Amino acid sequence: MKLPKTIKLLISLSLMGLVSCNTTPTTSISSETETATSPVNTTSVSSETVACKFVADGLGSVGQVEVKAEEVVTGLEVPWGIAFLPDDKMLVTERAGRVRLVDNGELRRSPVANLNITASGEGGLLGIAAHPDFANNRFFYLYYTTDKNGSPVNRVERWQLSSDGLTATSERIIIDDIPAALFHNGGRLSFGPDGMLYIGTGDARKPDISQDMDSLAGKILRLTPEGEIPPDNPFPNNPVFISGIRNTQGFDWYNSSTLFVTDHGPSGELGRRGEDKVSVLQAGDNMGWPSVQNCEAGEEFVAPSLVWREAAPPGGAAIYTGNSIPEWKGNLIIGTLGSRHLHRVVFDSDNPRQIQTHEVYFQGNSPDGFGRIRDVIMGADGELYITTSNCDGRGNCPPGQDKIIRITQ
Repeated sequence: MKLPKTIKLLISLSLMGLVSCNTTPTTSISSETETATSPVNTTSVSSETVACKFVADGLGSVGQVEVKAEEVVTGLEVPWGIAFLPDDKMLVTERAGRVRLVDNGELRRSPVANLNITASGEGGLLGIAAHPDFANNRFFYLYYTTDKNGSPVNRVERWQLSSDGLTATSERIIIDDIPAALFHNGGRLSFGPDGMLYIGTGDARKPDISQDMDSLAGKILRLTPEGEIPPDNPFPNNPVFISGIRNTQGFDWYNSSTLFVTDHGPSGELGRRGEDKVSVLQAGDNMGWPSVQNCEAGEEFVAPSLVWREAAPPGGAAIYTGNSIPEWKGNLIIGTLGSRHLHRVVFDSDNPRQIQTHEVYFQGNSPDGFGRIRDVIMGADGELYITTSNCDGRGNCPPGQDKIIRITQ
């Protein structure tokens, strides 16, 4: 497959150890390096192999770039996603079913919308994305879990924000009947550089359906803003864009044809644990869940670029495109939930499928870290924003509840 070239707090963490893992002939294991790299560029290169880094001990080395964090908003309950709007506004989803408006850094008391959700486990109101032409049509998209005929399903729905920004109304269902379960619901929404809507789903605790091309579960789906299947999807008359996923909550574009994708590894099913991963993928690729593990690949499956033995697992992910932290330019920044840190991944400038180095920032809970980090997204101002997820029943919910934080230098 041909691919193009492409935080003041320092946290204590042991340097990572690496070991080789079993691979097929199409995969190689690279040794660890800790040097910085220049931002990824867009020159085309040929990559016959995937040099997978398997992190056998720990999660990564101590972050070497000085950065700082600024609280933007507090008083949120499990903020799952952010959509940036014009005029310094943002819409934020709370997993309990509320869409909140932040106007010039102030959280409006009354929700913009309350959704009828099925809130159990990891389900509820999850991802959000603003239409590329939001300034004119005021459309935004929501991914949420609801009850349908007595059973839970995940649904993507289009809403329209009122002219005053204080209320919103449901406009149409974009896609329905995405399999739902107590865990593994996916939920990330994002518009790609092609103007299409990309939807990350989970395997709904049924691993095998990630390989079923007739199922919407365990995939990244691609649809038009109207909910139609684009004619250039990799599988005719099928919304599936990438398959073989367990539970992705983060992806971003390296370029118009290439995605960096994070995925959760197993947490006991199939007798396996850990194996959270970062992969570099294109249309039609298959990540291999549940057939492969660690750095394995094969003719049908694309090898990951980074795998941790210890569970992270990853939340949102964004390529840093801002200017305030020049050392991070072009790097993939990932939030983690269980391991409670922000992760920087530097890809090799000559082979964007290969990891050059990766680092840990804001490790742990307050005062050094922020605990569980859910979303990671570049803002309209060119700064990096993250949301905490400490009030989701798995973290230490502080008196001020969850937050939106801006990362700068």
